[in-house]
Amino acid sequence: MTPEPVINPHAGEVALVIDGQRQVLKLTLGALAELEAALAADSLVALVERFEAGRYSARDVAALIMAGLRGGGWRGDAGALMAADIQGGPVAAAQAAALLLARAFALPQGPA
Repeated sequence: MTPEPVINPHAGEVALVIDGQRQVLKLTLGALAELEAALAADSLVALVERFEAGRYSARDVAALIMAGLRGGGWRGDAGALMAADIQGGPVAAAQAAALLLARAFALPQGPA
């Protein structure tokens, strides 16, 4: 039996159960670039602002989850994600996407 991946929130990681498997999501620099391209976003700040204001779309959530999965090492494609069962449904996916953004742009805590 494969052990479940360990999540490190200090490294910006978030967990999401997809098709019964706990996945690690992380927004690496490459994943962020993929996200910008997928959303044709003017800036990632605009995306963060949409989430903060609750004005995000299902497309935003899917793109964030996909980018986070890529950053976490997942090798599936967008079609596999769209057909997947996400534990907790769209609400859990949106919560994971928002947390992923928050952790990716959080400033480190502690002494400077």
